[in-house]
Parts: sequence; structure tokens; C-alpha cells
Amino acid sequence: MNKIILNKGKDKAAWQLHPWVFSGAIYKKEGKIENGDVVSVYNIDDEFIAYGVYNNTSRVAVRLLEWNPAHEINENWWRTRVQKAVKNRTHLLSSTNDSVRLIFAEADFLPGLIADKYADFISIQVHAAGVERVKSIIVDELVKLLSPKGIYERSDLKSREHEGLPDTNGLLWGETPPEFVDMIENGIHYKVNIIDGQKSGFYCDQRDNRYLTAQYVKGKRMLDCFCYSGGFTLNALREGADEVVAVDSSALAIETLKNNIIHNGLDVSKYTAVQADVNKYLRTLGEKGEKFDVIVLDPPKYAPSRSALEKASRAYKDLNRRGLMLLESGGLLATFSCSGAMDIETFKQVIAWAALDAGKEIQFIRQFAQPEDHPVRASFPEGEYLKGLLVRVL
Repeated sequence: MNKIILNKGKDKAAWQLHPWVFSGAIYKKEGKIENGDVVSVYNIDDEFIAYGVYNNTSRVAVRLLEWNPAHEINENWWRTRVQKAVKNRTHLLSSTNDSVRLIFAEADFLPGLIADKYADFISIQVHAAGVERVKSIIVDELVKLLSPKGIYERSDLKSREHEGLPDTNGLLWGETPPEFVDMIENGIHYKVNIIDGQKSGFYCDQRDNRYLTAQYVKGKRMLDCFCYSGGFTLNALREGADEVVAVDSSALAIETLKNNIIHNGLDVSKYTAVQADVNKYLRTLGEKGEKFDVIVLDPPKYAPSRSALEKASRAYKDLNRRGLMLLESGGLLATFSCSGAMDIETFKQVIAWAALDAGKEIQFIRQFAQPEDHPVRASFPEGEYLKGLLVRVL
């Protein structure tokens, strides 16, 4: 088998089951290794560490898969990993929740692979060359396990550039999803656009947080920023919010939100949908002297890497400062970051700075996290990307 030997002192993370080997850690390669090939990884003393998949285009040169030398990386290995990932999520599926993340990349020992189930359809994203090689095996196993109507690929990801892979979208098996798939989360119906929607079609990582936040909104006026298809808005209206203003820059998101509200039979007189840049809209609300009881800030990823963290922190601070200024004493801010480079303690500090600039005294009364179908592997803390805080203004 093709062999990768690591530099002295650069093998510690690999021994500790971290799944990434960076290009700078490699001492030498043996064999004719092509991108996507399975390789054996050894330390400088020729001791076996793990099997992995190689890619010289990526900064992560080897994505480690298996640390037991007796477990060969073959078709059965890939199928078994898919089986285990799906089995660990089946208890989350019910008549009130028919959608779930089936496979969460490194957390499920399948680096570079995301698979989401939306009702009877599965949407997958392939981030790595190694998974691209075995995509047909993954699809076949998902069909055997779940018998979906169709499996659609949404691999239009910036990360594929770093893997030397072109974007690819399209049907992999079965029926092409309709323009809108009707899925259920926490008993609420959503029209999900798998083909043209954001990410794989929906943000199922906020499932728990949408429900938890809604427990604070009865009889309140709420502002839902970066609302997308209306997860926080729909939960809030169901739980008795008096008024919800939902804001997003995407016309498709706003239209989908409107359809979702009608589809669930919710009171259309209690919400206002606004297509606008959120930061500019918050500024306008402040100038008008508007006030809310509850504000949700769920922005896109501001820090794609640690090198972007300082700039992202300023963006998060400014966004949250504007939000806090629209809250009076007793008001609640549910604020989130999906930037893996920002840990929860740094996020707390950013929110504290935002409160100071806004002239507000605050309390952190709840922490939010990603749900259990987005688990965090102990040896890969980078998988803990979603964090949030419920903040009370004093």
C-alpha cells in the first residue's frame, strides 16, 4: 500500500486520533500516490499510525479514517461506517421529525461527507477527493438503509476548490426532488428547496435552538434576523408571539417563509417579512427608535478560518451591538455563531464588548449548541462549530 511517513514530532495529533494530517507534517511519500488514494501513515520510526486518504491539492494532505491496522479500507469499511452513522440517528425520526443529519463528516469517521434526510429525499455534499472516489458506494448503502425516493448531490462548495474538485450538482439516484420538499421538524412543516436552497437545502442544526428560543416569546414582539425559510419565526408564531418581523436579504428565503407560514395555518397578520440587508435594516430600526422584546441574530459564517477571526469578531460585535440597542430592560437576545474558529468563551467576550458599546448591562442566561445529529468527536473539537447565547438586558 502507498505509504506516508511523518516528520519527527509531527505525529502527536495523529496518535491522538485527530483526523487531519497537514502537508507540512509529511516527511516523505512512498509509492505512486494519486489524489484520493488510501495510504498508510507511519511515524519516523516506521510505526503504523493510521489509514487515510491522500490529497496533495489540499492543505489537509491526509484525512485519517482508521487506526486499527487490521481494518482494511475497502468497500465493506465504507458501508459499515455509513450503517453506524445512520443507526445512531434513527431514534430522532418520528411523525413530528422526519428530517435529520445522517452523516456529519469527521464526527462519523467519514471526513468530507455530509448527508441530510429531508422527508423522503436525501441531500449529500462531498467535500473531499477520497469520498468522491466512493460516492457510488455511499449512495447505494443509503438506498439500502432508508429507501428514499431520491438522492440529490449539492456539492457546490468552496471547500472543493481546495481539494482540486469541480462543483457538481445533480441527481444521484431515484427521483429528482420537487421544487419544494415538504418536511417536518418539531411538528412544523417546511418547504425545503434541495436543488437551489442554501447549503443542502435547510439548516437542521438549529432544530433544538428554534424550539428553545420560542419558549420565551409568548405575547412578545420578536425580530428574526437572517431568517432564511423561517425556522425561528414559525416556532415563535406557534408558541404565541404577538408579532414577528422576519428579515433576510434573499428573495427566495422570504418567499419560502411566506409559503411556510401559510402552509402551517399560522396567523399571517402577526408577521412581517422584510427583504433587506440585516445590518442596514438594524441601523434603520435604531434611527426610528423601534424596540423589541426578543431578537434573534443567526448570521452566516463570519470566520471561515482562524486567520479571519479578528475581522469576524468585529463584525459579530457590531451586529450584536445594533441588536442590543433595540432591546430595553428585560429584553432577550438569542445570538449565534456558526464559525468553528470562534469558541464559546471568545463569543461571550465579543457579546460583552457589544453590550459595553451599546451601553447595556447583560446576563448570559442560556447557552445553545448544535443538536445530537451534529455530534462532536472528542478527538476533533473543531467539529463544534455552532454556539449561541441567550442574553438578558438588565
